[in-house]
Amino acid sequence: MSVKFETIGLVGTPGDQRVADTLRTLAKHLNAQGIEALFLGNASTDVPGCREVDADELADRADLVMSVGGDGTMLFATQLVATRDTPLLGINRGRLGFLADISPNDELTGNIDAILSGEYISETRGMLVARLHGKKSAGTYALNDVVVQRAGETRLIDVETHVNGVYLNTHGSDGLIVATPTGSTAYALSCGGPILEPSLNAFVVVPICPHTLSDRPIVIDGDSKIEVRLKDRKGVSGQISCDGRAIAGLQPGDVLHIEAAPFGATLLHPNNYDYFRILRSKLAWGHSSRRTR
Repeated sequence: MSVKFETIGLVGTPGDQRVADTLRTLAKHLNAQGIEALFLGNASTDVPGCREVDADELADRADLVMSVGGDGTMLFATQLVATRDTPLLGINRGRLGFLADISPNDELTGNIDAILSGEYISETRGMLVARLHGKKSAGTYALNDVVVQRAGETRLIDVETHVNGVYLNTHGSDGLIVATPTGSTAYALSCGGPILEPSLNAFVVVPICPHTLSDRPIVIDGDSKIEVRLKDRKGVSGQISCDGRAIAGLQPGDVLHIEAAPFGATLLHPNNYDYFRILRSKLAWGHSSRRTR
């Protein structure tokens, strides 16, 4: 069932000329259809036709959020609205664009009009919640991944991992990634992790540059509860980040709990959306690396 979008939030960085041009096009097009356009931040001179609002107002009032930029912008937009179940639409002005799958070409306004008229695919992507318990407590959500990395040291850290209370392994490595299926094509992929189809109820646990070559990524059930600890070694500490944002340090004695969030991110796609086609395109599958003479 389609939803009527009367107020649309735009998220992007107008300092990037390509993003600014797309934001202006969107604002003008939305205004012409009587749709209120809100913009996050101080950009009245850059994006005419948009009313500037703060993060809370955009999240509270927008029926739909359009993210203009790369996947990083999309992840930021997700943090704004995921708890409110506000749908997100990604317009790619970045590099890979696994999440932002509308290109700002001559068909931009046509694709937007189709979505505004209810012609779209709605998809819910699972998210993670990370909670740190220790001398300092912290908690947040992630669409892609939760990452534990060494904090400044050049030596390895020992990351002890339990799944549903059962010991999994102590990873002597540069760190550890716990990724959703959405995040399986991000940092986890560069560390040798598998690609998970987005609808799977699963996580992937991936050590970062493990010292033991047999320490391989493992896929676990999405209802699992993961505990991560740092083994006590002199002068060693860790850093926790969620979707690329540092949230807290990890010290020996702290416990990091990771599990499925009680909600997901609602993504809208054009009707011709094809996840496997995006994989083939973004990862250049089937393209020959040989040069023709």
